[in-house]
Formats: sequence, C-alpha cells, structure tokens
Amino acid sequence: MRGDLEMNQLIIVIATIVLAPIVGGLLFGIDRRITARLQGRFGPPILQPFYDFFKLMGKESIAVSKMQFVWIYAYLVLMIASLLCLILQSDCLVLVFLLGFAGVSLVLGGFSTKSPYSHFGANRELLQILAYEPVLLLLAIGIYAQNGTFLISTIVSNQQPLLLSLWPLFIAVLYVLTIKMRKSPFDISTSHHAHQEIVKGITTEYSGPFLALYHLAEWYEIVLVLGVIVLFWANPLWIGLLIAFAAFLLELVVDNIAARMTARWMVRLSWSVGLILGILNIAYLYIMKGVF
Repeated sequence: MRGDLEMNQLIIVIATIVLAPIVGGLLFGIDRRITARLQGRFGPPILQPFYDFFKLMGKESIAVSKMQFVWIYAYLVLMIASLLCLILQSDCLVLVFLLGFAGVSLVLGGFSTKSPYSHFGANRELLQILAYEPVLLLLAIGIYAQNGTFLISTIVSNQQPLLLSLWPLFIAVLYVLTIKMRKSPFDISTSHHAHQEIVKGITTEYSGPFLALYHLAEWYEIVLVLGVIVLFWANPLWIGLLIAFAAFLLELVVDNIAARMTARWMVRLSWSVGLILGILNIAYLYIMKGVF
C-alpha cells in the first residue's frame, strides 16, 4: 500500500515537471496573442514561446559571471519545488517560503553581474518580493485560521470553498498576482517588451540557454500562481480552474490599460490595501470562531 502511494506520487511529480512548462508556455503564447489583438495587431502564433525557447537553447552559452549559472539554476529548481509543494498538497507555509527563496535567487543572479541595468532590476525585484510576500504569508495564516492547518490537502478535501470566507484575501492575492506576473502597472524589474528605461532589467545579462532557463522558470511560475488562485475554490476543481483563467484574462486587460507605476507606489499600495484586507479577514475569522 505504501509502495503504491509512493509510486503515485512519483508519477505526479514527473507529470508535473513535464506538463507544467507546456501549460505555462501556452499561457504565455495566449498572453502575447491577446495582448496583440487588444493593441490592434495580429500577434505571433500561440506556440511562439516554444520556438523562442528552443532557439535560445541552441545558442552558445555565454555568461559574464560564473555565479549566473548557480543562481539561475537555483531559481528554476526552487520554482519547481514550489509547484510540487502545491501539486502534492503539502504545507502552504513551506510553499510561500520556497517562492520567496526563488525570488531571492533571481535577485542574486542580477547582482552577480556588473551591469547597472541588471542591478537596478535586481533592486526593483527585491521591492516586488517585499510587496507580495507579506500578502502570501497572510494567505497562509488565513488558511490556517479557516482550516486549523497549513496543509493544502485539507483545502482540497474541504467542501466549503475558501473564497466564501477569505474573499478579502482573494482580492489581495489578485493584486499581488499582477506583481508576480510582472504586468503593468508593476513591470518594474523587467519587461517582456523591453520598453522601459532599464531595458530588460534584471535579465539584461542573461542570454542563450540561461535566458531560456529563466523563461522556463517563468512558465512554472505562472502555473504556480494560478494554482494558488485555484485553491480558493478547489472543490469542485473545475470551478477553481475557471476562476483562475478568468483572473489570468483580467491581468491581461489590466496590463494593456494601465501605465507603469513606481516601485514605491507598488509597495505602498500593496501594504495599505493587501495587508489591511488580509489582517481584517484573519481577525474576522478568529472573532467568529470565538463567538460560535
């Protein structure tokens, strides 16, 4: 019995590692296609991210610093570990910390070069981590306040969706989703379109296979953050998937109608809105439990 359970988990791990980047790459292709249509352009094919990925993998491996190898691999491995933590229905608090360590690895990769653009991007990425990590931590605490445990498996098995009791935290998570997806108005550390004053920001000095690994980690990341949205309505799962896809489309609309704001504005709004919503939500849960 134990052997069958371990075999099932191994199959889930392998399937996640293989299928998640395919889903993530398709989402990025849909992103680029919808963005182009919203801007009055035809846009690239949906499979274009995969064409770009294999083209980058075929280029020469060049790095201005040997530490770039270390940190980009750490970023990718920690992002995969975070996603596996979600898929295997493990501890959501561990997931939040793994996600934070992945972000720090990306920052250290930016600081490992001498490019001022890379350093500017790394500093801004640190501010982004400072903006979204407290909200995700409050989400984990909110889940504990609702279910009495940090285990994601309890959320999946619970008949009452989290959204009904944690809707203020859901709004806060939608806000930080914009930051995690690096969409306007928060595409401050790097830009998919290289239209900012710091060019490509934290990824300026990445090229060839190492830039491909960064994009691969992004594909895992988009699946992870949308998976967190799914948790708000995990039973039945199809409703959570619809909510996550609707949130994804909402982010694309916001990206195309919003101008990029400053990093200070991002942190200030994240703390004033996200933290307040989260704290009030958690306080309400504990008060209601105390009353009943």
